[in-house]
Amino acid sequence: MKKRKHNSVKSLDEFVEDLQAGGRYAFSRDEAIGEWKVNALTLKKAVMRLVGKRRLAVPRRGFYVIVPAEYRSAGAPPPSWFIDDLMNHLGRPYYVGILSAASLYGAAHQQPQEFQVVTDIPQRPMMAGRSRIRFMVKSNLERTPVREVKTETGTMRVSTPEATALDLLRYVRAAGGLNNVATVLAELAESIDGRKLVEAARVDGEIAFAQRLGYILDLVGAGERTKHLERWINKLNPRNAPLKRGEPLKGCPVDRRFRVVVNFEVEADI
Repeated sequence: MKKRKHNSVKSLDEFVEDLQAGGRYAFSRDEAIGEWKVNALTLKKAVMRLVGKRRLAVPRRGFYVIVPAEYRSAGAPPPSWFIDDLMNHLGRPYYVGILSAASLYGAAHQQPQEFQVVTDIPQRPMMAGRSRIRFMVKSNLERTPVREVKTETGTMRVSTPEATALDLLRYVRAAGGLNNVATVLAELAESIDGRKLVEAARVDGEIAFAQRLGYILDLVGAGERTKHLERWINKLNPRNAPLKRGEPLKGCPVDRRFRVVVNFEVEADI
């Protein structure tokens, strides 16, 4: 979280106004105590007063979000305004992913109901006004290709279209199930580069997700994006992967291009 330069402040209201004037919309408890020169109890009372006035939101203890006038009815600005500050405050690596990332690339059949973030250890869901922030865990997070995307207040880390496509299959429940995944992929396909898709699948390390992804992209008419992926998969000669985990496999047809057991009928809304 960036430090600001200013003279000592007389009240939390003044501190908040000063931050907002400088284009900042989040701060920590420790920063406020250090700048305002008060104890934790005094700060807590002042924070609760501003929360009551809908001037502050508190998605996590010790982390405060400034609410500008245009977002008072919503209770907080969008998570994109403060997610980078929040994750820096928590000291955790992250990227915005799954449906939230797909929507940033124009693949939003309907607006995601939650702001989805991938990080390295479990985190409780958070609420900031009406916005729910949900966290997924990924052990090989540092290998996922990401982009720095500009926001209203700075930047945030977002998975690339190719990594997003793979994550839609990895976190299929969070993505609304296979039918919704197919619907989103039909729109996301325009942003996917075939060669970068192979590289994203290679660093991801779990080929079954790439197999399912190739099959669904082919199914929704984006087969031209999967030629390199198909060659890479067949070179590795993996076992057949079930399209839907947990469903019966006996008697189901097998897609030979991507070595997928088609044990679920995908219906995309396209």
